[in-house]
Amino acid sequence: MTSPLEFTDLPLDPALFAGLDALGHVQMTPVQAQSLPALIEGRDVIAQAPTGSGKTVAFGLGLLHRIDASRIEVQALVLCPTRELAEQVARQVRKLATGVPNLKLLTLTGGVALAPQLASLDQHAPHVIVGTPGRVQELLRKKALKLRDVRVLVLDEADRMLDMGFEEQIREIVAATPRTRQTLLFSATFPDAIRAVAQATMREPVEVSVEAHVDQPAIEQRFVEVEPAQKTAALAGALLAHHDGRAVVFCNMRRDADEVASSLAHLGFDALALHGDLEQRDREEVLVRFANGSCDVLVASDVAARGLDIEDLGLVVNYDVPSDADTYTHRIGRTGRAGRGGVALTLCTGRERSRLAAIETALGIEAVLRKPTLAPLRNGVGRHAAMRTLRIDGGRTDKLRPGDIVGALTGEAGLPATAIGKIDVFPTRSYVAVRREDVARALSRLQEGRIKAKRFRVRRL
Repeated sequence: MTSPLEFTDLPLDPALFAGLDALGHVQMTPVQAQSLPALIEGRDVIAQAPTGSGKTVAFGLGLLHRIDASRIEVQALVLCPTRELAEQVARQVRKLATGVPNLKLLTLTGGVALAPQLASLDQHAPHVIVGTPGRVQELLRKKALKLRDVRVLVLDEADRMLDMGFEEQIREIVAATPRTRQTLLFSATFPDAIRAVAQATMREPVEVSVEAHVDQPAIEQRFVEVEPAQKTAALAGALLAHHDGRAVVFCNMRRDADEVASSLAHLGFDALALHGDLEQRDREEVLVRFANGSCDVLVASDVAARGLDIEDLGLVVNYDVPSDADTYTHRIGRTGRAGRGGVALTLCTGRERSRLAAIETALGIEAVLRKPTLAPLRNGVGRHAAMRTLRIDGGRTDKLRPGDIVGALTGEAGLPATAIGKIDVFPTRSYVAVRREDVARALSRLQEGRIKAKRFRVRRL
């Protein structure tokens, strides 16, 4: 049977086509074409697909197709390894559900206050839950969450959930759902542990496999041999040679992410660290600044960067050689998206040669080690980002909209529209990117003036 090429070829609930239109989707990706017919039939599906392959739209359509919005009960549960991925998945599923009236989706993750989540569950059950295993298990044990009516269970990035030690939580959550549910398992890799979970939780699953090279553009892989003392200079040299905007630098240890980001900032780069020890607001602000162009370099741990939706990323640097081939593949897959090529650079010291050799063997590649381009380690050698971010202590609860912020900046502040970048509005705060040379004027005018006839506290990040 030939796989369908367009979503209109599928017997989808017509309400879902509005969501596809909102996302701009017309033609299906390979993983969508291969999995959606089985998803719509209600079959269990086990899919191996790389990051950026369109799997969220695939399982999002599958679960929304089976939702009855007139029934106030939890009908679909998506488990994700990290808070960031859960929030990204929730955003995409909400957009897909644009045409479904009265659908309630709730995100349940750790690292944020429990009380609002309990209050929302107490008010009335959501139709769809997207969450992390730890928080979902916690709410189950508190008897605040009931999963007896779940029709669809999705395990997204299942390999990483097991890597992070969530197997016990997953088994407990699965046991709380009906045996008649549909189970969808998506994973970039399929080690034995994933096979065991699939065997224990799924019924005659349809298997789908999409290799990374099928729908991913070419990624140029470079390898540089460095002495440990040269690493910072080699990293700075690579960033200066990269003229295409933003870069993500991966470190194996959380503490190294802080140290590397601090060293780059000292050299003059606009670099920020992203790791699991950051508070939720700090993590959000780092991601906002990276997305809006006021931070060019994100120095991240693997867990923190898992599930980040980063477009137009031309360079990924492995500051440390990853511990295994799967991690290496996940890291370099952050670049080369949306039909563009990308560069993945790995710094390798003598002590890391054995790890690199294992990756070469596992992936069938040859790592030709080159000499590094070293930047001088002096203050001001780095390149500044084009934008700066202002934080406004007001948001959706104050009825603020992006247009209000633009109006204040182009009106009272007198800025040209071309000086204003991306605007993010959260419940209690908002962020606006302003061209570096205009940020002092914008800050001064906003602090002295008003937005929608109200004064708000404004500061530069």
